[in-house]
Formats: sequence, structure tokens, C-alpha cells
Amino acid sequence: MSITIKTTDEIEKMRTAGRLAAEALEMIEPHVQIGITTDELDKICHNYIVNEQQAIPAPLNYHGFPKSICTSVNHVICHGIPGDKKLKRGDIVNIDITVIKNGYHGDTSKMFMLGTPPIRAQRLVQVSREALLQGIALVKPGIHLGDIGYTIERYTKQHNFSVVHEYCGHGIGKAFHEEPQVLHYGKKGTGPILETGMTFTIEPMVNAGKRHCKLNPNDGWTVTTKDRSLSAQWEHTLLVTESGVEVLTKRTEEDDL
Repeated sequence: MSITIKTTDEIEKMRTAGRLAAEALEMIEPHVQIGITTDELDKICHNYIVNEQQAIPAPLNYHGFPKSICTSVNHVICHGIPGDKKLKRGDIVNIDITVIKNGYHGDTSKMFMLGTPPIRAQRLVQVSREALLQGIALVKPGIHLGDIGYTIERYTKQHNFSVVHEYCGHGIGKAFHEEPQVLHYGKKGTGPILETGMTFTIEPMVNAGKRHCKLNPNDGWTVTTKDRSLSAQWEHTLLVTESGVEVLTKRTEEDDL
């Protein structure tokens, strides 16, 4: 499948989907409290997306995924399935939300901290977001995707963290996952060249320990760090513009984007 360049009409639909995904993350924030279960967070998001936004939660039944959002707690890297375990003081959790509106997808995620996690956990959350910002800052027509991956991995290594290689960002539009794959590691001057009208996600998964991961064989979804170290991730859906980049899933709190 080739990379799709979005039309003006498609870009407007992507803007709408991206805004709704960002608003869903903003909506859930006050609910992320010590003692709530991730299943309760899932239900709140599901009801908001379906009833308030008149949209579709993309993860639900996607290749059999059983819930409407992903909740990845502590050493879970990605694709955590909401359940009955309560969030506790010191936890870090990634909430990943993708909505479909008018046939187009908006995909974004954010880290939340419960109480005051250990200093290293706080640093991991901070550096993983900074790594995302480093990648976003490079986006413009004419650059190679490999430049983004190279920069993200170099930045995380400078802070003594590691980047997961097995899971990556992706093109997005009518389909949840389109070409190209957006690796968070790589070599400068390699990979597809960015063009105006491309839409894709950058979503580095950063581990406090080694980069290696494992997939839970029982549920077929939950990915954890192999060494049980903490992991953090942030994600935005991006549009390549003539002059640079537009962050389609930008939240109102993000003055630095």
C-alpha cells in the first residue's frame, strides 16, 4: 500500500477527528484519580466519544481488541486492555485514544501521573514527551522519516533511556494504520521523504531500562518491558504542511506546540 496524500477535504476531516481525540483526552483527565479502575476510564471515554462527540472509538473490536481505549500502566509499553485493577499512588499511565469521525481517524495519547511517582518515573514521562517534540520539530516537506527516528533515539539515549523498536508510528487517515511506518530509531537520510498532505503519527515508546519487550500470550495485546522497567509514551497525529507541520491532536494545554 502506498502513502496517501490527503486532499483539502480529507485534511478538514482529519482536523475534526484530531480535535475530537484531543478533547477526549482533556475530558478524561479529571477522572484519572487514585482508586479508579482503567475499565471505568474506558467506559467514561466510550460514552463521551459515542454520545457527546457522535463518533466511533476506533480500538473497539479492531482486530478483536475488546475495549474503546488503551490504558498502559507502569511497565506496560502499549495496547494495555482496561480492566478492574485500580490505579494507585505513584502509578504512571498512558491513555491512548483514537476516534473515527466522518470516516477519518484522529489518534493521540498522553501520560498521567498518580500522586507523585518516583523521580525516575517523572523524568521518564518528561523525556518521552520531549522526544516526541524533538521529532515533531523536524517535520516538513523534503526531510526523510529516518531523520525523525534518528533524532528521537539519540535524544532518549542521551538521557539514559531506551526506545522500543518493535512498535512504531504510522500513516493515518481513512484507515487506522496506513503507510508509512514511522520508526522511532533509524539513520539520517533514510526512509520515505515527507510531502505536503501526508498525515501520520509520531508516538515514541520510551523505557527506563532496556528497549526489549514481550507480548502477553494470554490476551494477545498487552506489550510489557521484558525487564519490567517502567515505560512511557506520548502520541500526536500530524499533517505535513507547505511550511512545516500542523499538530492535528494538539490539546489546549500545549503552549509549546
